[in-house]
Amino acid sequence: QVQLVESGGDSVQAGESLRLSCAASGSALMTYHMAWYQQAPGKQRELVALITVTGSTNYADSVKGRFTIARDNAKNTMYLQMNSLKPEDTAVYYCNARHVARRQLVYWGQGTQVTVSS
Repeated sequence: QVQLVESGGDSVQAGESLRLSCAASGSALMTYHMAWYQQAPGKQRELVALITVTGSTNYADSVKGRFTIARDNAKNTMYLQMNSLKPEDTAVYYCNARHVARRQLVYWGQGTQVTVSS
């Protein structure tokens, strides 16, 4: 069992930056692919960025060049650096962990709110 706790969400102005953190407990993250999802009001949850156990990354087109995902396995923590924020980035951001081999092991955090004002 993995517990994921997000932090770092806030209300900011367009153009500003935020760094989200996802702290894990209960199991080592090194055996999990990790990802950030966003869910805006009235919309489905969408993938923002992912980082594999080997460190490979992938981003949604809407955040390429602005967001950076990273992981620190020693600290059992994942990060999302969000720069040049836009009002359309406003959403609840969720941390996700998926075991590299046991695909049925998928965990979610409770979410952290990011609000960007123009």
